[in-house]
Amino acid sequence: MAMRIVASRPDPAILRLPWHLPLEEWPDDVVIPLPRGLSRHVVRIVRLGSSVYAVKETNDDIAFREYRMLRDLQRMGMPSVVPQGVVTGREDRDGEDLPAALITHHLKFSLPYRSLFSRGMDAEHVPTLIDAIVVLLVRLHLGGFYWGDVSLSNVLFRRDAGALAAYLVDAETGELHEAVGDRLRDYDITVGCENIFAELMDLSASGAVQRPIDGFEIIDHLRSRYEALWRELTDLEEFGADEMWRIERRVERLNDLGFDVDELDIVTDLGGDTIRIQPKVVDLGHHTRELRDLTGMTVEDNQARRILNDIASFTAHYDLGREDRHVVASRWMHEIFEPIMAMIPPDATGKLEPAEVFHEILEHRWYLSEQAGHEVDIHATASDYIDRFLTAKPDEAITGQV
Repeated sequence: MAMRIVASRPDPAILRLPWHLPLEEWPDDVVIPLPRGLSRHVVRIVRLGSSVYAVKETNDDIAFREYRMLRDLQRMGMPSVVPQGVVTGREDRDGEDLPAALITHHLKFSLPYRSLFSRGMDAEHVPTLIDAIVVLLVRLHLGGFYWGDVSLSNVLFRRDAGALAAYLVDAETGELHEAVGDRLRDYDITVGCENIFAELMDLSASGAVQRPIDGFEIIDHLRSRYEALWRELTDLEEFGADEMWRIERRVERLNDLGFDVDELDIVTDLGGDTIRIQPKVVDLGHHTRELRDLTGMTVEDNQARRILNDIASFTAHYDLGREDRHVVASRWMHEIFEPIMAMIPPDATGKLEPAEVFHEILEHRWYLSEQAGHEVDIHATASDYIDRFLTAKPDEAITGQV
């Protein structure tokens, strides 16, 4: 049987991979030896020129189903890995069949959850991990995606200004619906609680964390945070006609959470005395879109919020409030951000994403200013942070997927 490759944007270099070998036998000159999360499949990370891919062995039907599901999620703007293609019809040198392979793009600066704990996270940071999972799950449910296998192992995390952003890696069990009903949402939450509890207990037992993790407390946190966020994003709100300001307040609350309201359902009663509002379409990325419009930068939402705050401080410091925001943002880029990024040595550019570096520099400036009793110059802060901390960090630009 002839080998077949189905790809959204074909990369000819993929043909050079040793498809005649089982993934577990791929040689070191092909595979990048990086930490990976737990997986029920054989997975390898490969570099082809400037591109890095994750290759997962599975059967034909599952590979094509997951490939199409990931493409659908990408079209919907959901946080997930980007599918590259599916390889079927593989045979070894003796003509024996080999499993199909799903190829996805490596998510730059991403980490499996276990790698986070090998890079300084501890038990007190677990709620941050859970918060990222909750936001991902709510977004998927709002988009009509029923996951079916919620777990830490099926997610990659990117740093986001001290918080984390979660990305779906494994869509093998997922289903797209017009709407995810309460029963399916509750099932996803229940499965997630069971899987994550087991994963955290295993993590604690392995000695990867210095202090014990209270699994029951974390699971309560997951469920309560999910329910609170879901209510805020979807609940019907009723008020009198003399409280129209509450419409703007609801939108502001959602913006503060990082969500934009693309559609709001507003209904009045026959006499116009009572008004009901309910968000119909919401999407995370309010600050990301605002920053992208101002600077062209695309970063995670908390990173964008932090940078926007710094641009606002820059605006106030130089009394630029009457200037066009795009002009001010351009000046900030030219005088603050770009010179700081240029200070990073070439061999340290893979340590953290640029926006995360800037966030840590802002944190470091607060610390230095507290010590000095006055605000320390941002460029001096950057130089100190880069020399003392950034260069000592492990690279995160390339790491393994589950």
